[in-house]
Amino acid sequence: MTMDTHIIMDETAIRRALTRIAHEILEKNKGIEDCIIVGIRTRGVYLARRMAERIQEIEGATVPYGELDITGYRDDRKQEQAELTGRTMLTPENLNISGKKVILFDDVLYTGRTIRAAMDALMDCGRPEQIQLAVLADRGHRELPIRPDYIGKNVPTSKLEEIEVRLSEVDGSDQVNIMQNREVTV
Repeated sequence: MTMDTHIIMDETAIRRALTRIAHEILEKNKGIEDCIIVGIRTRGVYLARRMAERIQEIEGATVPYGELDITGYRDDRKQEQAELTGRTMLTPENLNISGKKVILFDDVLYTGRTIRAAMDALMDCGRPEQIQLAVLADRGHRELPIRPDYIGKNVPTSKLEEIEVRLSEVDGSDQVNIMQNREVTV
């Protein structure tokens, strides 16, 4: 079995999607007062940082951002593993999310289980006024009733396909790929 890879977002498309999402966040929240952007490790952290930078460019004001490690909250990890990984951390300066509008950022939304784990982790950090969800790619196939507020690109997929997000901070380039399994016959 081999994988056919097709680029669905290049560097320009990602930049434009993030700029659009930044404007949507500003419009929906009437600015950035009491907003915090939190990225889910790993690639969501870099997207959150980019979003904070983009909003600062547009609005001329800084929005705090942090990162969330949800390893200990995932329902697909064994209990022993979860206990070893510890708890989540919000940085920088250990953000206080109580009473704030938290914009949770992830790279790909699929079943919704990662977002459920992230919301559990956030609730252990405080009681936000509201949690909003931003994703770079929404591929469908929800198993939980989770819906993003901000979407870079809707990418209808089959369960046999995968979405790969590559970011320059981790992978050396910006690109979103859809990878399809292909049977090889001899």
